Amino acid sequence: MVEVLACLRKYGQRLDVEIASETGVPLEEVRRRLMALAATGEVVTCRLTRFERGKRLDAWLCRVSGYVPPRAPGRKPTGRSQRSGVNEAAAMCREPQVPLPEK
Repeated sequence: MVEVLACLRKYGQRLDVEIASETGVPLEEVRRRLMALAATGEVVTCRLTRFERGKRLDAWLCRVSGYVPPRAPGRKPTGRSQRSGVNEAAAMCREPQVPLPEK
């Protein structure tokens, strides 16, 4: 399990196929180790289907728990509509203001 965790810490997030080739451990053993690490909460996994050169590739995408990949380079949209959408959503979650009955 140490090799798998060290590989993920080194590269951030990897496919199980890439981890197997990097560490020299068979794919089935890598998946067993990833399941054990996911059970303890050290690793987060999700199933991924990719098509490379018309060939289907079913793999697991894995990363160390608590790791957030860095933002992609380039400009990000920060228009007014995004900011106002957050306020509208927050306003919808608030309880309506109901006046109290007078005595």
